[in-house]
Amino acid sequence: MAIIKFKTTIFLLPLLFISTFAQIWKDPNAYKLFNHDHVLGPHELFGNPFGNPFDFQLNIPNDIGTPLFKGENVAIPVGKPSNAGAVANASTSAADLGYKGDWELVSQNSGVSAMHAILLPKVDKVLMYDATIWKISKLPLPNGQCRIVNKNPADKDCWCHSILFDINTGELTPLELNTDTWCSSGGLDVNGNLVSTGGYQGGANTVRYLNTCPGCNWREYPTALADRRWYSTQATLPDGGYIVVGGRDAFSYEYIPAEGKSNTKPFFFEFLRQTSDPEENNLYPFVHLSTDGNVFIFANSRSVLLDPKSNKIVREFPVLAGGHRSYPASGMSALLPLKLHDSNPDLIPAEVLVCGGSAHKDAYSKAEKQIFFTALQDCARIKITDKNAVWKRELMPTPRLMGDAMILPTGDLLLLNGAKRGASGWGFARDPNFVPVLYNPRAKRGQRFTELAPTQIARMYHSTSVVLPDGKVLVGGSNTNNGYIYDAMYPTELRIEKYSPPYLNANLAGKRSEIIVVPLLLLYGLDFQVQIKLNGVTVEQKDIKLTMYAPAFTTHGVNMNQRLIDLGLKQVLSNPILGLHTITAVAPPSGIIAPPGYYLFSAVYQGVPSISKWVQIK
Repeated sequence: MAIIKFKTTIFLLPLLFISTFAQIWKDPNAYKLFNHDHVLGPHELFGNPFGNPFDFQLNIPNDIGTPLFKGENVAIPVGKPSNAGAVANASTSAADLGYKGDWELVSQNSGVSAMHAILLPKVDKVLMYDATIWKISKLPLPNGQCRIVNKNPADKDCWCHSILFDINTGELTPLELNTDTWCSSGGLDVNGNLVSTGGYQGGANTVRYLNTCPGCNWREYPTALADRRWYSTQATLPDGGYIVVGGRDAFSYEYIPAEGKSNTKPFFFEFLRQTSDPEENNLYPFVHLSTDGNVFIFANSRSVLLDPKSNKIVREFPVLAGGHRSYPASGMSALLPLKLHDSNPDLIPAEVLVCGGSAHKDAYSKAEKQIFFTALQDCARIKITDKNAVWKRELMPTPRLMGDAMILPTGDLLLLNGAKRGASGWGFARDPNFVPVLYNPRAKRGQRFTELAPTQIARMYHSTSVVLPDGKVLVGGSNTNNGYIYDAMYPTELRIEKYSPPYLNANLAGKRSEIIVVPLLLLYGLDFQVQIKLNGVTVEQKDIKLTMYAPAFTTHGVNMNQRLIDLGLKQVLSNPILGLHTITAVAPPSGIIAPPGYYLFSAVYQGVPSISKWVQIK
């Protein structure tokens, strides 16, 4: 089959067509005119998932894994002794107890394989969806409903491709998708509703909306975006708007227009053209809103700060040594927790973490030939608000690509899912990394990693993770096959698990507070009070912190819009007799620090988080 890559010039005619018939495209059903077949790009070719699952063990020439350069200061992880039999006391943390966490299987059938996932506020359900291209799933549309594909009555799709998963009961609510969401992006708006962008075929220029209300379904506008956004990244801005960056052959970015409107042209972004290579390796760029209002964009091995007001690059950072980090090399990234105080400086420090990926530019094409290079094993941090910012690298316990970096309410990160060899793509990775790793960003370099309890389920290409209000992490998806295939080396995965991190050790239950009172609405920069219940202890300010977590939109190892803010505290009034403790805190100063919207609010006492409550800030 010939490989055709989409070029910007190909789509000049559709843009002219759209301008001529602008009124048509305001109709959410206009997708029906756009669902046409296209030839797949190289990253969608079918690999060999039926091959030898141990072929990664073969001798591979030049398999350098993580390259360490002469004289480079790369910290090696230090092992920690196990204290599994230890007993908790006033100063004991979960890590001190040697508890590695627990896995539980909570559903055998999620209906659709969770290629994309996000926790929705107010309803406490996880939205999961994959793609419409296969026209099959494990959950039919209700009431015998079918959608007509390509206006051909004989070409029907009677299957659900998006569902709401009840995190308490496992109940599935089917939702009808029409435009193809394959390899799309998303985030929550100020009211907690989902805004989704891009995808494949008729979905590539689409903006979709899904409100968090009973009976609500998708609204889809297939010509809202000026450029095709397949493998692009969406990020929330200080005013609650969004920027969408990159995608297959889209060396540009744009801002999502108001619902029902369409962009006429994107902003050309030379940086993306420069960071592309024959295998791209700059798709799904890592995009984080910095604390100075600029947008940090990382692609391949380079990163810049983009001013969204002037649309100019205001800074370029040093190249991250070692290899390639963006899809299909597929490393992980997170903006580390932002630490606030009762009186904040003009510029709050911000630090970015990038982990894993591939040292080999050609990891994808080699995987197509059944050669699976070892993934990168390093993590690197850079303080993007420092004038002389530099990357500082350290080694993880094991190599990892296609993983998720989830921020826990404590401020630690959970690195999980993915593989140790290969690249992203259908059948293009081997050696699943079953062992999650806890990363403590506050520890010394070389002492930040703790390996945790392994899962028994391979979570490979197209797996996802979601942090839940009770502090557990929901894990789903994994489909490295062209369709729903169950007899492959790594079958299409419909099972859903929950992982309980070490802070949920039963021996620490006495430290798990309960939030009694918290404002539903926070106002920027203003004081507010929280009351928690914790029996038998005097809560001192040094032992308590309040955190706000913006849920991640997770797909392809990219955790869009994920953000945790450690709030500044002014006062703690403790009554150990009643077990009630009142904390006065300060809300984030602006949307630059906390973009408007919904956050999971937690009280963390001596490293143990409460069950979170939803709060809104605007």
